[in-house]
Formats: sequence, C-alpha cells, structure tokens
Amino acid sequence: MIRLIFAAIYAFLSVVLLYPYHIYLWLLSKKDQKKSWNKSWKIVRSFFKGVLNIAGTKVEVRGAENLEAIPKDQGVLFIGNHRSFFDVIILQTIVDRPMGFIAKSDFKKVPLFSSWVMDIGSIFMDRKDVRAGLESIKTGTDYISKGLSLGLYPEGTRSHTKELLPFKKGGYRMAKNSESPIVLVAATGTDDIFENNKPIALRKKKVIFEFSEAYYPHKMDKDTCNDFYEEIPGKLKEMLDTH
Repeated sequence: MIRLIFAAIYAFLSVVLLYPYHIYLWLLSKKDQKKSWNKSWKIVRSFFKGVLNIAGTKVEVRGAENLEAIPKDQGVLFIGNHRSFFDVIILQTIVDRPMGFIAKSDFKKVPLFSSWVMDIGSIFMDRKDVRAGLESIKTGTDYISKGLSLGLYPEGTRSHTKELLPFKKGGYRMAKNSESPIVLVAATGTDDIFENNKPIALRKKKVIFEFSEAYYPHKMDKDTCNDFYEEIPGKLKEMLDTH
C-alpha cells in the first residue's frame, strides 16, 4: 500500500507541475511534430522509469538484439499481449525510440494524463465506430511513416488468464501501408504488479518482456501476409510459453 501511495503522489505532482511544459509541447507540435514527439517521449519515459522504481519492478528483456537491427529513425508497429496498465509503462522504458500507443477512446476523458498520452503521439481509437476506427488507422500509418513507433494491443482489453483473447486485425495494416516492420512483444508478470493484488497494492515483481524478429508485411505477397496475420496470436503464445 505504501508503494501505491508514493506512486500516486509522484504521478499527481509530476503531471500537475509539468502541465505548463505540455502546453509548450502542444504549440511545438503545430510547427515540428517529430521534435515534439521526441521531447514528450523523453519526459514520459523518465516519468515511467520513476513509477517502476517506486514499484520495485525488475524487468528481464529478451530479444533486444532484434530491435538493434532496426534503424532508430524507422517507425515500428509493436504488437503485444495485454495483461496490465504496466505493459505500456514498461514497454515505453525499454524501447529506445519515440513511441506512442493505440489507446481506447475512453482514456481520452482522463484529465491531465490523457494530454501526455497524446503528446507522445498516441491515438485514441473508438472500436465501436467503424469510420472513426479507419481514420485512426490512417493517422497511425502516417505517424509510423514519419518515424514514430506505435504499440498495439489487438486483444482490445486486458486479459488475466493464460489464454489470449481474440485478436482484432484491423490495426495490422498500419505497418504494411507505411512499409514498416512489425515486432511482436510477449509480456508476462505485469498484472502481478498491480491488478492481481488484493487489497489494492503495488507489489515488487519481476517481469519478462520478449521481442520477436522484425516482420515486414509490405515485402510479403497477399496470401503470405494474410497467413502471417493469422499466425500472430500463435507466435505470441509460443513466446509466452517459454517464460
């Protein structure tokens, strides 16, 4: 409980005290979007590292060499399983390149925090509105083309069982349309940090994050690409089974 209290205080003070800088970044984004993303990412990444330090989280990273093979100015679509809010926090701290996320549209209603989520280039997707969803995919394609990486959780919500939920494949096309790679991210143990704890608390835990090789859908023919999309849940499950 003490860790949770300290984390809440740290988060509140950080967001409030840095809000004037958010306004600066918002203005900067109108002139230089990439520069704004980079500055926002550095701040958010440092903030998330602080949260993990308070939580006492230890992260084992596997497959880091697969990321090193991708140029730093190349946007990447990271596709992962989703167990916890900490999936986003941890991924942001271990990927050394500016990155936003595809987030639920409901998160846009969260005051202050949603501002920083947008600053790093995240996109709020309304999965119930087909037209809005297509527009979000178009925006995501544009962002990745400009060198921003995006994190996508196709399950659409957090799953706390060993089985993966059905994957929604619509967002995959952002990689193909932007001629950018897909990297799969398998994460275990993240929900033990917070969600699985009763009473509510942050627990000191070790988690595992594993990165796959890079896949390039735009270099695949149509049938091979469709087969790859269908295989994504299975590939992630195979990675998770080794953790």
